[in-house]
Amino acid sequence: MPRFSEAKTAVALSGGIDSLVSAFLLKQQGADVVGLHFITGFEAASFDPASGEQASGRNQAESISGYIFRLTGIETRIIDIREEFESRVVRYFTDAYQSGKTPNPCVVCNREIKFGFMLDHARSIGASRIATGHYARIGQSSSGKPLLQKGADAAKDQSYFLAMLRPEQLEAACFILGDKTKTEVLAIAAQNRLEPFYKKESQDICFIKNTSCQDFLASRISHADGEGDIVDSAGNVIGRHHGLFRYTIGQRRGINCPAAQPYYVLDIDTMQNRLVVGFGDELYQKRCYVSDVNWIGGKPAGPIAVKTRIRYRHEAVESSLIPSGESSAIIEFEKPQAAVTPGQLAVCWQKDTIIAGGWIEKNPYASLSQNHNARL
Repeated sequence: MPRFSEAKTAVALSGGIDSLVSAFLLKQQGADVVGLHFITGFEAASFDPASGEQASGRNQAESISGYIFRLTGIETRIIDIREEFESRVVRYFTDAYQSGKTPNPCVVCNREIKFGFMLDHARSIGASRIATGHYARIGQSSSGKPLLQKGADAAKDQSYFLAMLRPEQLEAACFILGDKTKTEVLAIAAQNRLEPFYKKESQDICFIKNTSCQDFLASRISHADGEGDIVDSAGNVIGRHHGLFRYTIGQRRGINCPAAQPYYVLDIDTMQNRLVVGFGDELYQKRCYVSDVNWIGGKPAGPIAVKTRIRYRHEAVESSLIPSGESSAIIEFEKPQAAVTPGQLAVCWQKDTIIAGGWIEKNPYASLSQNHNARL
């Protein structure tokens, strides 16, 4: 088990069990630990286990801070990041949908907030690194560069969400849970009476509370409810949509166009305000085009064999990673993959080490009338 006691460490404390155990373990190892808890402006009211009352906003943050201190003796600073969170995460989220893409806000939050703004704050108070409760590991290349690796618990591995961290961010990252399983973390919490402030783990988008994603977007995107044509892959008009932001590639529900086979979303054409749909076999593509590629450990000189995920719940598949520019690449799948979705993150591994991560773009060469056997 790696030791992290040699420098002052800031721990991003959300109030959940993983970050709480991370802070406890670091302090147990002798690290000089300070907690950081941020206010985004999207906190839902929660039950304060100490006072027995509902808490929200700054009151909630102060309740979490006091609760953590009573449990662990760790001082936790409260940081108001509402402006940064809105501009760097929420606006990215809405802009992506408005441009016909399906965003991944957790990836952006990790790079821009937790290991961006928060890391800067940590350094301003004398901490050389920032720890989180992520299940991932940091390795080192033969040249001494930091590498990002899967966590030991395959079921909880979160390296996918960290794949866009820059080298200088990885150098300052501390993932003390990387070598542990969730079962081990829960056992440590039970043995040391570490009860999380939040009993339920967050599963959904953290800034969307008590409403649907579509309603959240409709409240923020101008002309969000604009109707347009639904067309098949040959260009025939077969129905009407009620706002392109309501759809994502591969979606089946909500199309409401009767046919012999179910329709799926193939493309979101924002230029012509059209939703392009087709049958299941038309969803498959042989290639994936990615931009803003983060070459962890360095850009390869040519094509290399990798395993690729095109979304978090996608099983990594055999593929070839082909650099096509300083920050772009083509990923060729051994077998065609369904629902290659612009805006999602493609992440490539060799064994347990991430080689690259990049944002999926539309296939610039595919014709909507081609099926998956003919697609480039």
